[in-house]
Amino acid sequence: MRDDPRLPTSPGFWRSPVRGTWFTAVLGLVLLGGISVLFVTGLVSYAAYNPDLSPVNDTTPDKGLLGFYLFDWPAGPSWLYRLTQGVHVTLGVTLVPVLLAKLWSVVPKLFTLPPARSVAHALERVSLLLLVGGALFQFVTGLLNIQLEYVFPGSFYPLHFYGAWVFIAAFVVHAALRTPMAVRTVRGWRRDEAGLTAPDPAPPTVSRRGALWLVGGGSLLLFVTTVGQSLGGPLRRTALLAPHGGSDPGGGPNGFQINKTARYAGITDADTHPDAWRLVVTGPAGTVRLGRADLLRLPQHSSSLPIACVEGWSTSDQWWRGVRLRDLAALAGYGGDPPDVFVESLQRHGAFRRAALRANQVSDPRSLLALYVNGEALSPDHGFPARIIVPAAPGVLNTKWVARLTFGEL
Repeated sequence: MRDDPRLPTSPGFWRSPVRGTWFTAVLGLVLLGGISVLFVTGLVSYAAYNPDLSPVNDTTPDKGLLGFYLFDWPAGPSWLYRLTQGVHVTLGVTLVPVLLAKLWSVVPKLFTLPPARSVAHALERVSLLLLVGGALFQFVTGLLNIQLEYVFPGSFYPLHFYGAWVFIAAFVVHAALRTPMAVRTVRGWRRDEAGLTAPDPAPPTVSRRGALWLVGGGSLLLFVTTVGQSLGGPLRRTALLAPHGGSDPGGGPNGFQINKTARYAGITDADTHPDAWRLVVTGPAGTVRLGRADLLRLPQHSSSLPIACVEGWSTSDQWWRGVRLRDLAALAGYGGDPPDVFVESLQRHGAFRRAALRANQVSDPRSLLALYVNGEALSPDHGFPARIIVPAAPGVLNTKWVARLTFGEL
């Protein structure tokens, strides 16, 4: 089987003259840097949810030591989550051609016989299978998530969480084994240490450098057609591959991007009618019920803040107006520094109909229970009659259709 050129287990089956240690090494070093950034920004995104604050913020089961918490997420600068998650998503999309080219370049190694020549070789092969499978799983589920296509079983959040740890473990092992060889090769040592050069190459149609330019061009194209969804403004029109890129969200003060409509959330006009809706505020002073008119009689404040979501998209800064969360905490009986708050929505189903915010987010003067946006009452799809808006928080923590605020240590 090893010598039959009709079978992929034979070196003679793979005849592309582009394959070789140098080509693979260059791609590998690009992925080494890019995936390292993806991992760090992924951990930062995890921290942004304040996962240790309340179980509703992090529903990952049995995470154990993997769910270690780095730091309390700050409330500023207001564009922080837009930046970190924008880098995570845009870079992930940009690296897709590099990943595919890298997998193509090493595919002959997956068919090498015998499967294991030694214990060390067997461990390397297992790590390689985990690396390839983990990379495909993380990139595919990530791409589906940013396209709002949840066709995979289960919740994206725990799937991506556990997949990331499996992938990064295999990635670290592979990088430790292969990075020295990749550096030697790129520096000019042309010996085919990895055994990737075809023994009987076909006539070339493109050089290895030409193939790298093709991969780089594909990455550049994906970058240009993705990055606008994070930057907002006129560049949003260039984000052709983003669900919240080139599409028109409508005009007027409420004409900016949304993920979750009132209809999807099961919110009806009867739920939000002034005669029916009351905000329930609970704390040491007891329970207070406030209608929208009552809220409008409280001191009103304004904040210019974006909404940034885990899918990598963000709005431009919108001008929000409403009641400061720390003023509502004072109304609930917290006269000094406000505590954490547990927020509940009118939403009847789906994830993040409840969320927890840390005390530093509540105390920030820009954090509002917003009643207006850009000078007009919130539309039903943007959270009428009231929604949370907090600087630097992931979009899902800016709860819409707020029904209850419970202040206290969580």
